Amino acid sequence: MENVIVVLILVAIAAGIIWYLISAKRKGEKCIGCPYAKQCGEKCSGGCSNKTDNGEN
Repeated sequence: MENVIVVLILVAIAAGIIWYLISAKRKGEKCIGCPYAKQCGEKCSGGCSNKTDNGEN
């Protein structure tokens, strides 16, 4: 019974991830993992000029 519960939890997590990816693509996000995806435009190489992290802690 425990194995069934673990499998159901993993399936729910995978379904949530897939749902997020599909909905993000439908919204037009180019770089889904980037918090500035809509601001960066077409460039998804990690060199977004809108990042506020300048290396300081």
